[in-house]
Amino acid sequence: MSNPTLTLSLIFLSLLFIPSKSESITAANNFIKSSCSATTYPAVCIRSLSIYASTVQRSPRQLATTALSVSLETAQSATTFLTKLTKFKGLKPREYAALKDCIEEVSDGLDRLSKSVRELKTMGGARGKDFIWHMSNVETWVSAALTDDNTCMDGFSGRALNGRIKSSVRAQMTNLAQVTSNALALCNHFAA
Repeated sequence: MSNPTLTLSLIFLSLLFIPSKSESITAANNFIKSSCSATTYPAVCIRSLSIYASTVQRSPRQLATTALSVSLETAQSATTFLTKLTKFKGLKPREYAALKDCIEEVSDGLDRLSKSVRELKTMGGARGKDFIWHMSNVETWVSAALTDDNTCMDGFSGRALNGRIKSSVRAQMTNLAQVTSNALALCNHFAA
């Protein structure tokens, strides 16, 4: 026969050693903060990824995937924002042309980020040369997306385009470039 008091005592003791949900989230947030310290924009990294702590846990792969997803969402928002700006009354012809070029660049970057997210999610437990090949694809595409973000801003160089449109585009593209740069750093860290 089993002793009910002993059984209850063992159950109680085992519950003491199971981490609580808040301890798990705290550990995940600490992992995110530690990982973000290796990025170029750690404050942006922490702010954009901490809300996903329960998903990320302490997985470098999940952190890289989440960072890419955040970058993808930010690129989608930037595209929507830029498209709305093209409808702004009083746009100068050069501003309109720069916005159209920018939308094209961000769309190219969106496609590359989308491929990167899919690649990371579908590579499974790839090892060795397969892992290196998949990660090389991801790093190449994310790097190209970052170049697209910067190319967008190049279209707004010069004093002729100074003004509210340029300031608005710069704010959107700076945020996109920062989250994309962070995603690339986290992918590089995962690849290592």
